[in-house]
Amino acid sequence: MTDTPKHSVSVAGVVVNDADQVLVIQRRDNGHWEPPGGVLELTEAPEDGVAREVLEETGVKVTVDSLSGVYKNMERGIISLVFRCTPVGGIEQTSEESLAVRWLKLQSIDEKMTPAYRVRITDAFKSGVNVRTHNGTDLL
Repeated sequence: MTDTPKHSVSVAGVVVNDADQVLVIQRRDNGHWEPPGGVLELTEAPEDGVAREVLEETGVKVTVDSLSGVYKNMERGIISLVFRCTPVGGIEQTSEESLAVRWLKLQSIDEKMTPAYRVRITDAFKSGVNVRTHNGTDLL
């Protein structure tokens, strides 16, 4: 009998304000720009996890609107559930995990993000739930 593969599950929030700007962070560990998110805790629902992660990393409180995509990093075995969210309070601030927190226009994400993370934002502006694989940088 073979061992069951192990996967990690993470969540991320594509937070969109009334001006159609997207909330992004610059990660402290690698300097990359991404939607806020992180590892889903074993005892929490995905929607609770994304609200917690967005608040922890950005200081912004959100309502979680809908699942917009499922993404698998094929090299690291990480499955990410990405949700479109609406800001409802809080003040933007950095954290132990974020060097910077910014609201960006959709057309500005191309220069800031790798394809594997940029697509999470563009997918959140489409209808339905998108399912994609990547290698950490590029879509496969």
